[in-house]
Amino acid sequence: MELDSHGVEQQVSTGALPGWDAVEHHVLVAHERSREHADGVVADYIPILATVDPELFGVCVAEVDGEVHAAGDADVSFSIQSISKAFVYALVCGRLGHEVVRERIGVNNTGLAFNSVVAIELNDGHPMNPMVNAGAIATTALMPGDTAEEQWQAVRDGLSRFAGRPLALDTVVYESEAATNQRNRAIARLLESYGRIELDPLAVVDVYTKQCALLVTARDLAIMGATLADGGINPVTGEQVVSPEVCRDTLAVMASTGLYERSGEWLFEIGLPGKSGVAGGIVTIAPGKGGIGVFSPRLDPAGNSVRGQRATAYLSRALGLNIFASAMHQPRATEKESS
Repeated sequence: MELDSHGVEQQVSTGALPGWDAVEHHVLVAHERSREHADGVVADYIPILATVDPELFGVCVAEVDGEVHAAGDADVSFSIQSISKAFVYALVCGRLGHEVVRERIGVNNTGLAFNSVVAIELNDGHPMNPMVNAGAIATTALMPGDTAEEQWQAVRDGLSRFAGRPLALDTVVYESEAATNQRNRAIARLLESYGRIELDPLAVVDVYTKQCALLVTARDLAIMGATLADGGINPVTGEQVVSPEVCRDTLAVMASTGLYERSGEWLFEIGLPGKSGVAGGIVTIAPGKGGIGVFSPRLDPAGNSVRGQRATAYLSRALGLNIFASAMHQPRATEKESS
């Protein structure tokens, strides 16, 4: 697609969140409104995830200026799972650039399940986007490092910079996933056969599996989201993790593909870039304003937290975050009317 936009400077207009008291109030209300809903089931295709307490529920909003508002189990740790895809994608975009990553990974939704093998075959081996497993594995393969261990360290260090603190590997989750990730290994082998992975595909899958087993909290997710919301500057550490251009590209892909095959419904109802994970986390970004992190293990059939979606939908409306929302303008007075 050639849109002839080179040399046109990107302008930004985002507005701001309401004051501290309003955000604090609405985070508490979002938690209170959503916690009674018991719809959904915990993930069980990864054995260790099936043992998680389904009643856990945390909500957090981090503003771009570093203010944090939390309710419920916002500091309970869980594995980041597929939410990691968005942040590894950002790191790779920062390393290789807009055009290379768009060509190698893609930006279009498959319309199929996140672990679909059919989607790869239907698209001549192209992974299509970084938020499904095929695209995420291909993205992880592009991380810097001459060995799998060096790539793993680059992934962990990069995601830790987004969170503003060192993130630890949950070895129990990693071992549980490594023992049951035959499908991801098959996907990696298939990508290798199409020339989409140049490294040892099984070593890449191992790095990807560790990446998904990093421990985070809803508070971490909110801070990671706020980093993408503020042109790549972490609101806690002040570090420039990635560039504003990388944030723009990452948020665009998250908006179109971040909630698996429910991405269209998410964007239609909530109107914000987001990314979910099967441990029950969701990160959502309001550009220029802040990040939302939620955690609740019960999932819908697509793998998205039920309570998390409800709480985020409330916050999007109550805090005026939907990027598609607008109000009727007040007509300007004519010169004759104002005289």
